[in-house]
Amino acid sequence: MAQQHERITFPHASGAKVATLPEAFQASVRMHPDKVALRTVGGIQQITWAEYGRRVESIARGLAALGVARGDRIGIMLTNRPEFHLVDTAALHLGAVPFSIYNTSSPDQIEYLFGNADNTVVVTEQVFLPVLGAASTGVTTTIVVDGPATGTITLDDVENSGSPDFDYAASWQAVVPEDLATLIYTSGTTGPPKGVEITHRNIIAELTALAEIVDVGFDDRVISYLPAAHIADRVSSHAANMARGIQITTVPDPREIAAALPEVRPTFFFGVPRVWQKIRAGIEAKLAEETSPVKKNLGAWAMAAGAAAAHAQLTGTGQGPISGIQHGLADKLVLQKVRAAIGMDQLTFAGSGAASIPSEVLEFFLGLGIPVLEVWGMSETTGVSTMTTPANMKIGTVGKPISGMEVKIADDGELLVRGPVVMRGYRNMPDKTAEDIDPDGWLATGDIAAIDEEGNVTIVDRKKELIINESGKNMSPTNIENAMKAASSLIGQVAAIGDGKPYVSALVVLDPDAAAARAKALNMPDADVAALTRHPAVIEEVVTAVRSGNAKLSRVEQVKRLTIVPEAWDPGGVELTPTMKLRRKPIADKYAEQIDRLYRAEPDAGVVDLR
Repeated sequence: MAQQHERITFPHASGAKVATLPEAFQASVRMHPDKVALRTVGGIQQITWAEYGRRVESIARGLAALGVARGDRIGIMLTNRPEFHLVDTAALHLGAVPFSIYNTSSPDQIEYLFGNADNTVVVTEQVFLPVLGAASTGVTTTIVVDGPATGTITLDDVENSGSPDFDYAASWQAVVPEDLATLIYTSGTTGPPKGVEITHRNIIAELTALAEIVDVGFDDRVISYLPAAHIADRVSSHAANMARGIQITTVPDPREIAAALPEVRPTFFFGVPRVWQKIRAGIEAKLAEETSPVKKNLGAWAMAAGAAAAHAQLTGTGQGPISGIQHGLADKLVLQKVRAAIGMDQLTFAGSGAASIPSEVLEFFLGLGIPVLEVWGMSETTGVSTMTTPANMKIGTVGKPISGMEVKIADDGELLVRGPVVMRGYRNMPDKTAEDIDPDGWLATGDIAAIDEEGNVTIVDRKKELIINESGKNMSPTNIENAMKAASSLIGQVAAIGDGKPYVSALVVLDPDAAAARAKALNMPDADVAALTRHPAVIEEVVTAVRSGNAKLSRVEQVKRLTIVPEAWDPGGVELTPTMKLRRKPIADKYAEQIDRLYRAEPDAGVVDLR
């Protein structure tokens, strides 16, 4: 593991070689003090680099006056807002360890997380005070960013309470690469969350490797809407802002992302698969709603021309002269207007990760003129470990390892990775750390994968989530679920069932937005999801989509029976993690009765038999 101690520096645009996030931030402040670093949608709040630098220093001084010192943990429970970046960056300049928790956390979850982190300070906003107050923690200081509240101090108080004798420069210059930069708590799909210890060196190594692939800087724009508790937002927006100067627009409610995109016109955008699927569904809905036959036919022709161009690119067959002319005309008349309408006409990088995305979705956006690169990684690897590139658009794979990463397949098919982005370990869990990282530094990812002769990695599924039917056949539930979701925007989630069973069945969940559109089309504008699940037209559309998905699967993988769940599944709820991964054990427990009905000799009402 000697390689983990080699000094890694990020080549900052100023020419400086930085090895920690405070070094990167200070170089950015000096380079472009007058440029806007942080903003909210519409520019209602804008913070220049110079102001960012001044406020970070003031907050750091105030935190130091409260007793926060190097190595101390600071809990953060905030929506996506500029104050997160101010507070987190200030804590880093003290050598402290700021970490975020999901806004959906319950009092019991907060108790567990804060107990593991052992933090005495939390930074939050008024809306979260009741749930924090209901948790029994060791917190002694609560800082509120949006006004005064009983038993708390305000962020303004902190900014104005620092001692002039505090040596701020010495504080941030004392931070070293091996110091912790944050804790990322895993989503806990198979047990209690684990605190992933991410060092400054890990993040600098990640930024350095990505700089070889992704060219962004002070003139670029990104939207921060994913939870800061997730590694994707912490690296792709927060750390990238500090080190690369990319401008951040914060969006506090992820449901507002579609409205924010046209205002921001990001040049860099990272979305989890469900975001890309929702954007696709919105485009398809708009095209379907077109009342002019001429415009509707033109739109269909242009999308077909784009799809043909994407197919030619992916297969390497190339476009013929006539097809090339048609594609160029389609792009000019329709496709570029669609990109502008959704706010993606200035993108230079688009990425998807955190979960598997159906290939059809990637092909759709490529046809639209937006190549979405697929990345693979984990909290334990500081985010991205492998990714596709414009020159290696191998849809269906997650591309090749980024610079500095090694990959190999274990005897049982599990993907192992090694490199400078691999975490230091799990906080206060030495046994778990030793279980996942061997003495040679190889991290067991928990993913079953394959590596082709070109070095591209294909993820099959989570090792612990593979379905093994009663005949002993191994199947990927994610592969089955994606086949269904790709067939209709009406399907929001699918949970494939079949472990130890004679056949595969499925719980199908409607997408709330698409369901609302169908309700309007069916002249049922006030209908809720439960009512829609019983409507014959909705059932027929779901069944048609599942049959279409089945056509892409082997016989043993095909869904034989399904039931439509009469409620939506929300991120952070019983069924989904905050990053929209399925919580399979809680789903199995909650829907045990419905699952039992799927395997009865004679199916009950509400069960659709596709055999």
